[in-house]
Amino acid sequence: MTEPTDSDAAAPLRRRLRFRSWHRGTREADLLLGGFADATLERLDAGQLARYGELIENNDPDLWDWVTERVPVPADVDCDVMQLLLDYSRSRGRG
Repeated sequence: MTEPTDSDAAAPLRRRLRFRSWHRGTREADLLLGGFADATLERLDAGQLARYGELIENNDPDLWDWVTERVPVPADVDCDVMQLLLDYSRSRGRG
């Protein structure tokens, strides 16, 4: 598999998702989602990028509760990308 480049068809979506990840409204969510986006978006396929876009439509307090495992992840949100986010958070000592 080749590394995505700026000419990649998904590059504009990746840029939008990265921006939205870093500009959430709470510093904690900015750091969590922005860091995740920087570390992960380039490796996600189109379906995963779409699921990540849907995931970050949720509000910050809900995302934070799921990622810190204070509240179980609802079935309608639990997907491969949510699991990647949980793994990322755990690797950073947040979960």
